[in-house]
Amino acid sequence: MHILHITAHLGGGVGRVLSRLVEHSARQGGTLRHTVICLAPLEKRQFADMVAATGGELLIRPSRTILEKCIRQADIVQLEWWHHPAVTALLGSGIHISMRLLIWSHVSGLHTPALTPDFVALPSRFLFSSSCSANAQHLASLSEEVRQRTATVFSSGGFEDFPLPPKRSDNTTPRIGYIGSLTPAKLHPAFLDFVDSINDPSIKIDLIGDDAPGRALMAAAEKRDLADKLLLCGYRTNVADILSQLDILAYVLNPRHYGTTENALLEAMALGVVPVVLNNPAECCLVDHNRTGMIIESPTDFGETIDFLSKNPLTRLSMSTEAARTVRERFAIDATHRALLTHYTALMGEEKRSYDFRSILGKEPADWFLSAQGDEARRFKEDGSVDCAGELPHALREQSKGSVFHYARHFPYDKRLASWAANIPPLP
Repeated sequence: MHILHITAHLGGGVGRVLSRLVEHSARQGGTLRHTVICLAPLEKRQFADMVAATGGELLIRPSRTILEKCIRQADIVQLEWWHHPAVTALLGSGIHISMRLLIWSHVSGLHTPALTPDFVALPSRFLFSSSCSANAQHLASLSEEVRQRTATVFSSGGFEDFPLPPKRSDNTTPRIGYIGSLTPAKLHPAFLDFVDSINDPSIKIDLIGDDAPGRALMAAAEKRDLADKLLLCGYRTNVADILSQLDILAYVLNPRHYGTTENALLEAMALGVVPVVLNNPAECCLVDHNRTGMIIESPTDFGETIDFLSKNPLTRLSMSTEAARTVRERFAIDATHRALLTHYTALMGEEKRSYDFRSILGKEPADWFLSAQGDEARRFKEDGSVDCAGELPHALREQSKGSVFHYARHFPYDKRLASWAANIPPLP
């Protein structure tokens, strides 16, 4: 069975799960054969090299002729979706080739970038990567027939390549950290309010993430006299080593973030780091309150929880053990592989057909961008102006992640995109 994965790139969580999937298929020795096509240039080669080294075929930015040939030859085409302009352009430009199409969404779709009922209904199979997406209110109109063609498959690459959790002490001040994007589109915009709620002056939070947004956060912390509670560590590639040194993960995300499986969170739990997360939909699908971590509701709640975990090391160690055991079982690569194989097998019983995404996405790049803006689409006017009244979601002001700036760079000839980008203030 030949699976063709079409993705924008192989970075982050998507790169990890696809490379581990290819590797696991090879180890299983079954009939699955994987080809991965990246439509955009690679920024990091780690996962791409893993695909090539473990039996997968890898094509970077192939010609349209080669791309269409690969689609015709594949038994199943699996589109990795998060509203990247390169993938949207492929669909929006029209692909008049019969195929068995499965779309795996790696964004929640609860906010920008949003998932629409028409988009979910069009392919032969649509897979969410969190049950919070499947239960979204704006998808309540999906018919029972469409529901039968959807499912949730968490996009986890498993943790077989991770070391076992270290033995942690029960008589030391816990070390607390955050790992991931430090932009306010992902990290809670009021993160410093959470930091300020920690009463113990001996506790610091290590910040592991890209330097530029980290420096902006530290500058804001300086103004509030909170810089001594934070330690900016920069971007690190030795994730397991860093997590093995932490006791608590302060994973307080923007309530409107677009993530689902949250690999940084699961990696921390797999190494026995006890997560403290906000009661956002995606995190509530991953953390079992009081057993594998703590779910909070406010900055005050955060401070009290950190204080509780600091003063109750035996409870913290029990959660650490449960977090590691549960995550390594529930999100193993074998679980991901078996779940996908179920859908591949079902699809092989269906005939190939063509799909018209232009009727859903529109015909021009500006239309493609608008198709995933949900309630925020009202801000973008046909004359190129933008209604910036009220608080703009941080995701609209990102430089990448499917923002208007991202689309305007990708399609510089589109006048509406250029005008919209000029009329939205970017994040500092």
